[in-house]
Amino acid sequence: MILATGRAHPELAEEVARLLGIEVVPMQNYDFANGETFVRFEQSVRGVDAFVIQAHPNPINHWVMEQLLMVDALKRASAKRITVVAPFFPYARQDKKHKGREPISARLMTDLYHKAGANRLMSVDLHSPQIQGFFEGPVDHLWALPMMADYVAEQYGTDNLTVVSPDSGRVRVADIWADRLTSPLAIIHKRRDPDKPNQVQVHELVGKVAGRDCLLVDDMIDTGGTILSAARALKENGAKSVLVAATHAVFSDPAVERLSSDAFDEVIVTDTLPIPEEKRFEQLTVLSIAPLIAKAIYAVFDDDSVNSLFPGHA
Repeated sequence: MILATGRAHPELAEEVARLLGIEVVPMQNYDFANGETFVRFEQSVRGVDAFVIQAHPNPINHWVMEQLLMVDALKRASAKRITVVAPFFPYARQDKKHKGREPISARLMTDLYHKAGANRLMSVDLHSPQIQGFFEGPVDHLWALPMMADYVAEQYGTDNLTVVSPDSGRVRVADIWADRLTSPLAIIHKRRDPDKPNQVQVHELVGKVAGRDCLLVDDMIDTGGTILSAARALKENGAKSVLVAATHAVFSDPAVERLSSDAFDEVIVTDTLPIPEEKRFEQLTVLSIAPLIAKAIYAVFDDDSVNSLFPGHA
């Protein structure tokens, strides 16, 4: 087994390697003056089971290209099997055509990985599970939910907890959280105010939240607009506290400003993406995704079941 990493989030790869008891394979990775990327493995990779881990923060296209070049280099150097590890899968939100003349970007990404030489994909909390069907090979879809739910239960208990979907599109995810925590479910529904067309969205809340610890759940936080609106609606309806749990901390501006407001008591994320110091704030808790990825990599290497890591979701 070898573990290779791009430059987007080397700290995550180093932690995964430590948990696996191996070293990250030595490489040269750098950019030419015109922006083109160069990669080279500094040891033989013939016949290895290679895992290529790369985070995909901004600038996402740069890091995608670096990972594709690493996969291509491994294929041309006769690696036995190549697994792409993309904890935050690039372009996952464009998984279908919403209107005519649009690309299906997530499908293009899986095609690029396959063409570059990847035999297998591994990712955490795909925005749309159907992406698993885009790739011509096995896809290991890892869940951060058990780890994050255990943290919430340990810190807050479940007796006074309500799981909240921030909009109607995330009800399925929130329902799974509610089952895991044996907690009631509430849903925030956004609609236009008929008296103020094209101006104001009114939040209709389905479920009891007054006096309760409310846990908003989502797969990612980008600019934080939806989550902030949902948190304010919960506080206005008497929530005792508002927590957020989201796997991927994209944190595009002005997310940090929004999330550090008094609408939130705690924001819980994982480190599938690097979170620099300037994007950290008082209410932020970052859980390490490395143990989950390390277990999944070892299961694949050992020809064991990855689904066995997620009882109830096999």
